[in-house]
Amino acid sequence: MLERVLRGIAGAMVLISLALAYGHSPKWLILTGVMGLNLLQSALTNWCPMMPILRKMGLNGQKQKTSYNE
Repeated sequence: MLERVLRGIAGAMVLISLALAYGHSPKWLILTGVMGLNLLQSALTNWCPMMPILRKMGLNGQKQKTSYNE
């Protein structure tokens, strides 16, 4: 669950920054670059700064039991 939320936030931030770059200022592409660097850093180190924030919000890394993953 936690990883899914994390990927969703990253994807949303990239799409939002692209929309803002298209509609307002190309400087918003800096946010896209920062998100890309963060994803690369996360892949190499297996640590993401957003994880502790999501855990404090009550999300944990355990799989939730659903009918399709039993």
